[in-house]
Amino acid sequence: MLPPIEVREYGEPGATLLVLLHGGPGAPGYMAPLARALAARGYHVLEPLQRSSAPDLILTVDRHVEDLQQILAPLNHPVILGSSWGAMLALAHAAKYPGVASALILVGSGTFSLASREEFSRRLEMRGGHEMRRALDALDEEAAREGLDPDEKLRRHVAIVDQAYSYDLISPELELLDIDGVGNKQAWQDMIALQERGVYPSAFERIDVPALLIHGDVDPHPGDWIHRELLPHVPQLEYIELERCGHYPWMERFAREAFLEQVERWTENH
Repeated sequence: MLPPIEVREYGEPGATLLVLLHGGPGAPGYMAPLARALAARGYHVLEPLQRSSAPDLILTVDRHVEDLQQILAPLNHPVILGSSWGAMLALAHAAKYPGVASALILVGSGTFSLASREEFSRRLEMRGGHEMRRALDALDEEAAREGLDPDEKLRRHVAIVDQAYSYDLISPELELLDIDGVGNKQAWQDMIALQERGVYPSAFERIDVPALLIHGDVDPHPGDWIHRELLPHVPQLEYIELERCGHYPWMERFAREAFLEQVERWTENH
């Protein structure tokens, strides 16, 4: 049996419990500023750090779901807040284990179809422009030429695209821990394969808890498209788009307070 994943804890036990799921996959740590902000508002917050890749382990969506269930099983119906890939993981977990969470908050969710992935690429190119494209092409060429370490390649990729992901960040420091390039590739390839086989988003029809999708209006992840794709399977899914906001709303100068207020309102009502 694999050891349990690490979980960071904030705030006082006994308060309303939120579990924050980071994105990537393979990009732990960046939810810490949000965890601290929510703890300061009186919440009890858990921040699981998803499992890293290993030579004898393939990281699949189901592996991450089971890791998460091991953390959630003893808890009393927490609210799950997932960012990016973490939003996709929240949905996958809720589909396999309906009723464990009391509600879902999905922030800047990843895509669930080829069409929305293409729209994401179009918006990213529009936001990043030629300079971003040249930098990404140069990174790919360097990786192919020099056999760049997957972790280092992913770290540099994140640094290049982050400007296009954001509007006006309070701080450029995302507090990322060790980036896992191999784990990122394994889990994302499995997610794409599951979508191509029709498993997702169809499996989300089992989800019977309130769900909220929040996207920034300049996040290249196409929130309006993703909402339309998910709605036939999660008809209770509500959608909010924040103005002057990118992929990390709690880090955005103009949207941070509105985002935190939405989270507070949602948890109070559900």
